[in-house]
Amino acid sequence: MGALHRGHISLLEQSKKETYITVCSIFVNPTQFNDRKDYEKYPVTIEEDIQKIEAVGTDILFLPPASSLYENGTYNLEHYDIGYLETVLEGEFRPGHFQGVCQVMYRLLKTVKPDKLFMGQKDYQQSLVVQQLLKTMKINAGLIVCPTFREKNGLAMSSRNMRLSEKERESAGSIYQALLFIKEHMRPGSLTSIKEQAKEILIQKGLRIDYIEIAGADTLSLTDSWDGHQRLVALAAVFVRDVRLIDNLMISGEL
Repeated sequence: MGALHRGHISLLEQSKKETYITVCSIFVNPTQFNDRKDYEKYPVTIEEDIQKIEAVGTDILFLPPASSLYENGTYNLEHYDIGYLETVLEGEFRPGHFQGVCQVMYRLLKTVKPDKLFMGQKDYQQSLVVQQLLKTMKINAGLIVCPTFREKNGLAMSSRNMRLSEKERESAGSIYQALLFIKEHMRPGSLTSIKEQAKEILIQKGLRIDYIEIAGADTLSLTDSWDGHQRLVALAAVFVRDVRLIDNLMISGEL
């Protein structure tokens, strides 16, 4: 959605390695914002973005106006069946968000018709939703999920970081520290205590927590215990002032 950072550029670089033609779309999608103020404050830096994608050798920039993707406006749009993923974590805290993601992704995919689709792991739940969309709509595009890029203090790179002061960015680094705490202290058995301790790391920095959870990496089913074998991912959504940030970390097994 623009305001490109090093993480976005890494997706283009990966596409350049694996494909013949690389297409980058930039579109701030109004239908995936359940908070109108968040949409209005979302950073737009199109001139800088164009310079960055040109520098990396992107072949095509797809920069559609809203009227071309939503010809009849953004009301009474189609509904996608994405099941459990719409009820948990981001689905629970941002009602309608993933419907908006599916609405715009289906339009982008139908227009561009890519062979491969590159997305970042930072939006872990979104990547599972898009995988479900590809399956449901029978879209023959392979989804490649690429590693999260981070600031020196571990803060996941995000367009929303532009809205943070230096001091707030420093505090936001505790999100990664909390996830890393979970990863480093994982033991078979109950996970309740480790989650509470991770929350305390965030609370001590004055951050407001939507959630910090542990879930099955493949299904995103929340879990309070571990058998020592299941692939798990830790996920968090936290407010720094009024800026909502998300992050995740594989804590057992590999992506």
